[in-house]
Amino acid sequence: MCPACGGRLRPWRRASASDPQLAGRVGYPLARCKRCGSGVTLEAASNRTDRLYEAGTYAPARRSADWLLEPLRRLAEVDRTRFLARVPERARILEVGVGDGRFLARLAAGGYRVSGIEPSAAGSALARERGVTVENVGIEEARVDDRSQDAVVMWHVLEHLDDPAAALHRVHGWLAPGGRAVVACPDLASLQARIGGDAWFHQDVPRHRTHFTAGGLRLLLERTGFHLERVRHLLIEQNPLGMWQTLLNRLTSERDVAFRFIKRDLREARPRDRRRDLAVTAIAGPLLVPVAVALELTAGLAGRGGTMVVEARRSADATPAI
Repeated sequence: MCPACGGRLRPWRRASASDPQLAGRVGYPLARCKRCGSGVTLEAASNRTDRLYEAGTYAPARRSADWLLEPLRRLAEVDRTRFLARVPERARILEVGVGDGRFLARLAAGGYRVSGIEPSAAGSALARERGVTVENVGIEEARVDDRSQDAVVMWHVLEHLDDPAAALHRVHGWLAPGGRAVVACPDLASLQARIGGDAWFHQDVPRHRTHFTAGGLRLLLERTGFHLERVRHLLIEQNPLGMWQTLLNRLTSERDVAFRFIKRDLREARPRDRRRDLAVTAIAGPLLVPVAVALELTAGLAGRGGTMVVEARRSADATPAI
């Protein structure tokens, strides 16, 4: 059964693992929903899943790259705040999956009353160092009072969960009547996904369990008691990078070479392939930047951006139906 809409799944294709050395295998079967078009990763990682979120392409970036990455991070954080424009000052905001707590700390500095949950012990420790209240648990174990939040942010979290409907059901209960949910995730119906196929940057199996389309995410929110307000595809964070790395993936032997280089994660590649891929990335990478930006801008305007942000509201009389 489709985790997004409850529709029927059919076998689709095999997807390459983003970090096979961590996942314990090189590929995973995908199924696709006949109703909403969302995809599902059918099997879990063979190895310990916590390693998948601490190493490989999820490892910390090189400190030497901070001069380039830090301005981009700040720009992305500022862009992300626009999705909370309808949330009043001093509102209570919970972030699910806070990472290192940067965004939550920004919201706190803006006057919001914030808290968060983060399953990674390392991430939650970094978030606490930034002065924000974070519980080191997954969404299933989180202790949040019913109707205690004015907004809940799930930024690239939902696609990682085996049961996204159960997660949204919990979020629905945490929100006060009229409270807002902001949900971001990749879009399987995007131009990026079509160009990339198995080389799509945001495919990221086996970490991504459900590969949502906008239609599938809308149906999931509706059946868990939310009223959809808007879907946005024009994003600074994730989208230009995703298109750029996807285009490069079509040229290199290994996937995500530029991203993995920043994360110091090219040791597993064969030396000959590593040298060739780095050379291709160094030559083609700068040339593809304007191409990626133009393609992603066009895709976003057409509602086919690589990732999407959905703003939804809990109605006062909403009753989840899962």
